[in-house]
Amino acid sequence: MEIQRKLKNWRRLLQKRRIGRIPYDAGLVAPARRRIACASGCGDNGTWGQAMTAERTATRKLVRKRSRGRPPKTAARGGAMRERILDVGEELFAQHGFDGVTVRDVTRKAKVNVALAHYYFGTMRGLFDAVFLRRAAILNEERLKAIDRYQIDPGPGGATIEGFVQAFLDPVMERWHKGGRGWKHYMAIVAQVNNTPKWGGETMGRYFDPVIHRLVDALRGIMPGARDDDLYWSYHFFSGALTLAFAETGRVDRLSSGACVSSDVEAIRARLAPFIAAGFREICVRRPRHAEKPPARS
Repeated sequence: MEIQRKLKNWRRLLQKRRIGRIPYDAGLVAPARRRIACASGCGDNGTWGQAMTAERTATRKLVRKRSRGRPPKTAARGGAMRERILDVGEELFAQHGFDGVTVRDVTRKAKVNVALAHYYFGTMRGLFDAVFLRRAAILNEERLKAIDRYQIDPGPGGATIEGFVQAFLDPVMERWHKGGRGWKHYMAIVAQVNNTPKWGGETMGRYFDPVIHRLVDALRGIMPGARDDDLYWSYHFFSGALTLAFAETGRVDRLSSGACVSSDVEAIRARLAPFIAAGFREICVRRPRHAEKPPARS
């Protein structure tokens, strides 16, 4: 009876420690089993030994069954594993594109179970969206603040097209230039998405439209009479130039015989805002109001 009572208490301890709180730890189990065995005078053999062996085997199976595909018990460890999956997914998407990567590719490189990726992100598209959103939220917040700061205090000369474009660009350029490999990978993904006809426009719109509308509204305020179609066509060309730079294809390196380097962020930063501002000014301010329509052919 004494052994049965202690075995019952031990089972409760197993349920609490192994399943609800911490993983199975043989270093904790064996000494406790020996203490109970010594107290009962039964040793490790016979009925007691068989009972504990069966108990230990069943508990291990139950722990494996319950933990498969579940996140770790501690929030810190679970968050770290989720971030590792996102980091690896970001790297692989940058290298191979969305269609060139599988969930198994990501989990293999991240050294986690496939079920864990499904637990956190559901589907492959869910994983991609999580990768895309993670840094988009940071960029959007920084760009909105930069535009607001410039609009409030543009300097003695007043607000200019160049000033607003530079405010929009600076947070992106800073992250791209000094943010490390993760931000380089992210910018490459943005370049891919912005040139994907099937779903790229919807994805870019979902994450970046609010900050783009904020920029266009600010530019509209200093270009009275600018037409919406001219403003948005100008931004369209701006977006294309920016994401081509993000892609770092090496095309300009070959064209210029090495005079330009596609990864030279400082060179791009010094030239892009004046180039884009000149385009906005030419199309939205100086160009006649569509009086240059080609004459109809007779």
